[in-house]
Amino acid sequence: MSTPTAVEICLDDVEGAVVAEECGAARVEVCAALPEGGTTPSAGLLTAVLRRVRRLEVSVLVRPRAGDFAYSPAEVDVQLADIAAVRALPAPAGVRLGVVVGPLRPDGSVDTDVLARLVAAAGDLPVTFHKAFDTLPDLPRALETLVDAGVARVLTSGGAPTAAEGADVLADLVARADGRLEVVAGGGVRADHVAALVARTGVPAVHLRAQEPVPAAAAPSATAVRYDAPRLATAPGPVRAVVAALAGR
Repeated sequence: MSTPTAVEICLDDVEGAVVAEECGAARVEVCAALPEGGTTPSAGLLTAVLRRVRRLEVSVLVRPRAGDFAYSPAEVDVQLADIAAVRALPAPAGVRLGVVVGPLRPDGSVDTDVLARLVAAAGDLPVTFHKAFDTLPDLPRALETLVDAGVARVLTSGGAPTAAEGADVLADLVARADGRLEVVAGGGVRADHVAALVARTGVPAVHLRAQEPVPAAAAPSATAVRYDAPRLATAPGPVRAVVAALAGR
């Protein structure tokens, strides 16, 4: 029997973590500001998530701002402090914490010096290198850099706009990693093709946002000042559909 494929849900809402757990996901990546590509979530959000889940692995995005991934010394200090704060969080007995990082140099290569400091700060927490990986010019070489740095996982679409388009590269990365690092397929992953994607690439895990629009909870503004723009929240349907598609492959 093949090993079950882990489903990881990227989210920025507390209720979404409960949805992910109830619908069969194995992991969540908790972020803030997903419309901006994600930034480090607040301690309050993380604490609330950890109070509500019982078996998920909870990875925390450590990204101090939107934009590029070349960080100033002050921004590196912020990331080190955020990792220390994550390590100090009280997690339930069945819940494992991890961190997600992706420092690059101004020339676009992996910033190995900063990465080494972040991995060291994480201690025994598994470290994922996020999709900044897909901006690198030589993914096989970058994979070896991450393995050498002690990174546990890399989130990637194989350098393509979607994981389905990068399937051949993903398959090559899985073969090259050979169990030394987990290759997680992310980028446009959906239920209608996820089983074929896993069969073609051999990735042990997939990553997706499972969000749908939700109506505003408050009454409309009584003035010309409005803050009730539509928002997105994690929905059970897309999570269940991906979990079911993988269970039936």
